[in-house]
Amino acid sequence: MKTTSQIYCQFLVSSQINYTCTYLCEHFEELDENSIYRFLKGNKLIPSIVWEKAKQAVILSKNGYVLFDDTVIDKDFSFEMEGVRKQYSGNAHKIIKGIGVVNCVYYNPELDRHWVIDFRIFDPEKDGKTKIDFMKEMLKALETRKISYQTVLMDSWYATTAMMLLIDSRKKTFYCPIKTNRLVDDSNGIQNYQSAGFLYWTENELLNGKLVKVKKFPMAKKLKLFRVSISTDRTELIVTNDLTQASTNDSRKEVAVRWKIEQFHRETKQITGLGKCQCRTNRSQRNHICLCLKVWLFLDDIAHNSKRTIYQVKKDLLSNYMTKELRNPSLVYE
Repeated sequence: MKTTSQIYCQFLVSSQINYTCTYLCEHFEELDENSIYRFLKGNKLIPSIVWEKAKQAVILSKNGYVLFDDTVIDKDFSFEMEGVRKQYSGNAHKIIKGIGVVNCVYYNPELDRHWVIDFRIFDPEKDGKTKIDFMKEMLKALETRKISYQTVLMDSWYATTAMMLLIDSRKKTFYCPIKTNRLVDDSNGIQNYQSAGFLYWTENELLNGKLVKVKKFPMAKKLKLFRVSISTDRTELIVTNDLTQASTNDSRKEVAVRWKIEQFHRETKQITGLGKCQCRTNRSQRNHICLCLKVWLFLDDIAHNSKRTIYQVKKDLLSNYMTKELRNPSLVYE
């Protein structure tokens, strides 16, 4: 019997801890390990497959958000796995060995729901592309697929001058944090550029933001800068091209939407086995990641329709097993 996407995705849905090919083989008598390995290694599942699944569930809004961020799939104990490279992990707060994935998540503010709609594997040794290149590709795909949205949210890594100007040229709004060493001018050309972290803030500017000129931006192009308190001991400098935004509190709410993608990253790792594939080939890992994202879309849709969390949907499978075992035990205690 040949392994198919249907069988493999059903395995990712059903399994609770172990997501290896060996484990699948042990619990599906018609399959052998070679069939599973051939399926993962011999097929080429591309990111558009995730969109084909997503478009069946996503509900678009003219006020929609698109969120861009990357995550690192931990492979710190891997020694011969292709596609693994040393990179910084925000989750581990250090450089680890792993596979980088750049994701694009769509958020509907009216429904307070989000869906993954695109992704790319960050592997510059293989294709020579940067994370910024991938973000440009996915932005272009939004137009091709006629996905309506108004606001782009991204991390400081993606907040380059070229990227912000690209988004602005498409008449879209962006909110993104900038690093404290970013050179800006809030004096309307009277003084030289200075690091954003050294700017002086009046009480009114702390509440309502200030207009700044970011270095290397066109002369007449200004942005609104806000100093936003993220926690009691942490602040972020947020820039936006929405010059009508006049509230630091409102800009904080806009930026808070970005954490939907962090929620997505956490859920995929915890319930789909995203980082649990032990295959060594690059293609096998890419196919596994692609199918994990499809499975997340499936489980998220079930969670929404049944008014449960995605974690409850997954764990309820064990609850059903326990109910069956208590009523008709496989091992009868005497």
